[in-house]
Amino acid sequence: KWSKKYPREVQSWEQDLDVLLTFMKYPTSIRSVIYTTNAIERTIKDIRKRLKTMNSLTSIEAAEKITFLTVQDLNEKWSTRKLKGFSTAYKALQDMFEERY
Repeated sequence: KWSKKYPREVQSWEQDLDVLLTFMKYPTSIRSVIYTTNAIERTIKDIRKRLKTMNSLTSIEAAEKITFLTVQDLNEKWSTRKLKGFSTAYKALQDMFEERY
């Protein structure tokens, strides 16, 4: 259906379909966490919010420092958070990564 209108895109998808669908190997209870961009969008939103409240930044380094501190703060908040569906997927994930860890 789409190959006439978007030939390069369809060809790219066909070549890399196994890579694009890697998340399908994971348990269904945590797939949405893997393929959504909610965490990334939230991080960017928080960084913009903090930078916007600063009327003037003296340098690029100042903006980078605020960005770093914002991400560090988010990491601390999220480090104790349990992902929805993780407890049911835990055993399957252990089995998947048994050789690696």
